[in-house]
Amino acid sequence: MKRYRTRRPIGALLALTAAGGLLITGCAGGGDADHGTKESAADSRGDSAPMPAPDRPRGEGEQRYDGGTATGEAGDGDTEDSPETAPDPDHLSTFALDVDTASYGYARRTLSEGRLPDPSTVRPEEFVNSFRQDYDRPDGDGFTVTVDGARADEEDWSLVRVGLATRGAEQEGERPPAALTFVIDISGSMAEPGRLDLAKESLGTMTDRLRDDDSVALVTFSDEAETVLPMTRLGDRRGRVHDAVDSLEPTDSTNLGAGVETGYDTAVEGRREGATNRVVLVSDALANTGDTDADAILERIADERREHGITLFGVGVGSDYGDALMERLADKGDGHTTYVSDTEDAREVFSEQLPRHIELTARDARAQVAFDPETVAEFRLVGYDNRQVADEDFRDDRVDGGEVGPGHTVTALYAVRVRPGADGHLATATVRWLDPRTRAPHEESGDVETGALADSVWGADRGLRVTATAAYFADALRAPYDGGGGALPGAPRLGELAERAGALADRTGDPDVGQLAEAVRQADRLT
Repeated sequence: MKRYRTRRPIGALLALTAAGGLLITGCAGGGDADHGTKESAADSRGDSAPMPAPDRPRGEGEQRYDGGTATGEAGDGDTEDSPETAPDPDHLSTFALDVDTASYGYARRTLSEGRLPDPSTVRPEEFVNSFRQDYDRPDGDGFTVTVDGARADEEDWSLVRVGLATRGAEQEGERPPAALTFVIDISGSMAEPGRLDLAKESLGTMTDRLRDDDSVALVTFSDEAETVLPMTRLGDRRGRVHDAVDSLEPTDSTNLGAGVETGYDTAVEGRREGATNRVVLVSDALANTGDTDADAILERIADERREHGITLFGVGVGSDYGDALMERLADKGDGHTTYVSDTEDAREVFSEQLPRHIELTARDARAQVAFDPETVAEFRLVGYDNRQVADEDFRDDRVDGGEVGPGHTVTALYAVRVRPGADGHLATATVRWLDPRTRAPHEESGDVETGALADSVWGADRGLRVTATAAYFADALRAPYDGGGGALPGAPRLGELAERAGALADRTGDPDVGQLAEAVRQADRLT
């Protein structure tokens, strides 16, 4: 496996490129030799610049390359296509980063109740990103890039993993103070156990864990929206926050649009310079009054989002859950979503995840993977259906990307058909982001060679095996949604996948992998 980690402020990048080259340093990445990962010493490409955005666009949302497309069989032309030149757009895959995990959490909840999840709610990238990875982390803001992979149990096919990591949450000293506006759904549907009661308990716990210099506001909504508590600096006022939370009771219908709009108005009124200002929406997202369309709701808060940079964190609850609405609100509202089904989930989200989401280390982050036509005949990105970006927009910083904080990892998995007998460079992955304070753009890249692919997915290191298991599981659950044609290469039957997941859980002792294994077993029993 090769890892190249090269921080490139863009002004310097352009100057060096014009001068004739850019020095890229590389360092050998660690692996797990016991699991069969092949290692090769990292080298430098002294004349290599990052992939320029292509001149000819490929259709937005198209993330599949087949050597037999109208552009002709890749590699048959006279033009050398390598990381030193702009690749044909058909060899590019571009997407906005996503750290959502709600789809996996909701699927687990549904399976535990003896039902298969609706295939349309299964988003493979959220299954994959629900698991911690041990990628190398940067010393400061931004990302490291790790690219590895392994051969699948199908001729010529491999799974290639692109891993991105931000710095650890504890590495940069104290975070800036937070100004959090909680928008709480108190509609009648929230009376179900595991909804409002869980939200109240979680908010109470989180209030005690926030710092004295943090601020909290509370907005509720049912048929109307109301600011229950204006932005309040905690300090010695935690009792006021607890009293406001304890007073919440379920009432009428769900005017989610009014709640979000009032929440953003409250966040703007209480906005603090130098603080991280965020709206946290807690709801089952079953909107039935007022605006029920995500785009219409987002249009009502467009100025607040653009002018003040206030981002959204969506927390989904309930066995009957408006997944599509919450997911679109978060994706288009510069935020992300998660899902809680029980007290343990809620503790993790409000006591661990939310503090990590308070600070941002990257804005409008997106990735572009360039596959080498000399070695790659076909590829497919697993998931990210709603996060795809037109290839030519990769370096257009007006285009929306993902917001990522410290302590995060982001994983993208590709199914790649390698040309028979091909050897050498396989792919280059580049991540681009804006500094959250200065808005200056930066990039980082990583490469992988065919020789770095492990011999088998099931003999690769732990992280790749977990990633593959989660992706295969999501692919099996959404097969009807894909018209029955979405199976990943080398996909085992659910029974075999359950056995492999169980063995992996036993070997790693990871409780999260144990929950994955149990979910696969439940799905196997229901099919």
